[in-house]
Amino acid sequence: MSANIYLHELRARMRSVIVWSISVAAILICFFAIFPGFADQAALINQLMSRFPPALLEAFGMGRTNMATVVGFYSLLFGFVQLCLAIQAGNYGFGLVSIEESELTADFLLSKPVSRVQVLTSKLLAALTSLTITNAMVWVSSFAAITLFRGKHEYELGTLILLLASIVIFQLFFMTVGLVISLLVKRVRSVTPYSLGLGFGMYVLSAFSSMFGTATLEYITPFKHFDPAYMVQHAAYDMPLVLLNVAVSLIALGISYWRYTRRDIPAVS
Repeated sequence: MSANIYLHELRARMRSVIVWSISVAAILICFFAIFPGFADQAALINQLMSRFPPALLEAFGMGRTNMATVVGFYSLLFGFVQLCLAIQAGNYGFGLVSIEESELTADFLLSKPVSRVQVLTSKLLAALTSLTITNAMVWVSSFAAITLFRGKHEYELGTLILLLASIVIFQLFFMTVGLVISLLVKRVRSVTPYSLGLGFGMYVLSAFSSMFGTATLEYITPFKHFDPAYMVQHAAYDMPLVLLNVAVSLIALGISYWRYTRRDIPAVS
């Protein structure tokens, strides 16, 4: 690892990290502020939700959770937080090496006395550190929101920690998949369409899987690998899907190193 490359990447990404962290924290705190109204009107809310089509409730993860409980309501918010984290991680993955290639500055970096493995490792560690900062903000804001607005309602701390602990593996999937895609295509001119497409695409596949009960789609999308409703209902991970998620991330990481060390880097002509 090169400390200079690591620090440069971390500083360059810090503004983005702050924006994402504050945005996710605001989503959690602002939306959890309406929980007391849900809890106080539990019977009315359950009656209202019973009128919605079951497929629609399943699509948004509301069919298997009790919205009048702290963890049940949080799991609904957590699904939207996952979407934000997926886009952020995908953004960092797609931009890890493609930004310098599109700006034709990659050849200058690789002219330094560092190997390509060191360059990629330094960039990956910087991106992982950035995601960890956002991850920590999710933890802090989650506990803050629940403490502020749960009132006298109790909640299962173990289940909440189970949800929060899944974030790091979830982030790694989108970062590594974004990285390997950026190295397999000829050139990524803008990372935003790619990261949005990957994040929303996986989210839509998860919704379709819930609506139509298609088991095959569960193997494709990490939103099903770490389904908040499943974790709340069973107080455990769906381990076969989690192991599949980890395997895909490791394979994507291995292919990324192999591809980057053999990639033709565009230079200024």
